[in-house]
Amino acid sequence: MTTKRGRPRGFDRDAALAQATLLFWRHGYEGTSISDLTAAMGISPPSLYAAFGDKRTLFTEVVDRYGATFGAFMNKALDEADDARTGFATMLRQAAVSYTDPRHPAGCLVISAATNYSAQTADIERSLRGRRVANVRSFQRRLEEARDRGALPGDTDTRALAVFFAAVIQGMSQQARDGASTGELLSVAEYAMAAWP
Repeated sequence: MTTKRGRPRGFDRDAALAQATLLFWRHGYEGTSISDLTAAMGISPPSLYAAFGDKRTLFTEVVDRYGATFGAFMNKALDEADDARTGFATMLRQAAVSYTDPRHPAGCLVISAATNYSAQTADIERSLRGRRVANVRSFQRRLEEARDRGALPGDTDTRALAVFFAAVIQGMSQQARDGASTGELLSVAEYAMAAWP
């Protein structure tokens, strides 16, 4: 009698990916083992490797999926607003709501998933840092556009303001993980917008 290997009948790749997302979001890259993943995803280790590659490849797919779903509010708020100030205010308010939503782990996966890492997984930390740095550059571009259109004073330090908004977003994520409420983070968003030049 031969044993069949590979994905189980009825394997739902999207559902399995959603479970992996929640695990990595809750426990980080280092804190999530292959056995944790296979148990949550309802598949065997060979099935995981066949469907997603290794743990690093799966994590990269999870982070991409997170950016296109849970994390999409940031760019959407900035892209759809009529002016930069409204865009940043909307982004911060939506962060307050998203980061405290009880339907998923608190905070932001990209901010929290690599807080603990070893020398063997330093590439994961660098990758997530690269994504956060890209957000700062994106913020800065939008602020420069606002300054060029006269929506910000001509002497605005757009780099410093971009880093400020990134620090607020990252702080809100950690505060949510520490138990801050939606209301508290909405107040943070309001205070942060008071710094708008």
